[in-house]
Amino acid sequence: MGKTRNWTRDETILAVELYCRTSFGRIHSKNIEIIDLAKKIERTSNSVALKMANFASLDITLDRAGMGNHSKLDSAIWAEFFENPDLFLEKAIDIANKYSYAQEDKDTDPASGFREGGEYEVVAKARKNQDYFRQMVLAAYNVKCAITGIDSPELLIASHITPWSVNKLSRTDPRNGICLNALHDKAFDRGLLSIDDNFKVLLSKKLASTHKFFDKYAGKKISLPNRFLPSLDFIRFHREQIFIG
Repeated sequence: MGKTRNWTRDETILAVELYCRTSFGRIHSKNIEIIDLAKKIERTSNSVALKMANFASLDITLDRAGMGNHSKLDSAIWAEFFENPDLFLEKAIDIANKYSYAQEDKDTDPASGFREGGEYEVVAKARKNQDYFRQMVLAAYNVKCAITGIDSPELLIASHITPWSVNKLSRTDPRNGICLNALHDKAFDRGLLSIDDNFKVLLSKKLASTHKFFDKYAGKKISLPNRFLPSLDFIRFHREQIFIG
């Protein structure tokens, strides 16, 4: 297990999958999920944690540079994830099954278990993808509302910037997500609230009657995520197509 060997494609996919749903503060060798993955792929938990830390240097939206020691394979797998997050997750689940490594079903970090078969497969896949999107977005925002700072997971929503129905490829793209509390998520979804190119809050005039819940956030810059900065393309779509000025 301590023998040095190159990372395989399958191992790297599993490491990227775990990285995407694990907050930075939990990327360390004592994390039980990292330990579990390390056992399944016969590596040390320290090597898995280091591999995951290296992925931060591949996210060009981050201020932090990560460990800066990523490989060509790391770069290729990272690009593959963003090309089609849904397909990437499906591959990761298949690989996890092969290793008998089951992702747990929790709110803020692990992805949900295995796919169901038969007539429930499509529904199960959609639910799994939504769960994974939530885990990635909440982890990126340290489980806090980007506008108010509310940090109770039960009150937080992984809001889609571009609606689920608009573009299949963006449904599980974490750059199409923002963590909001339930009230501000509803306002964002209905076009009563949006974000400008400087990540500052825009409010619709229709919110005048409920100003006390929203006015103090007008013009305020949202708390940016520690990874997966929202794409300006998605933000502009929301502002131009959904926002009611």
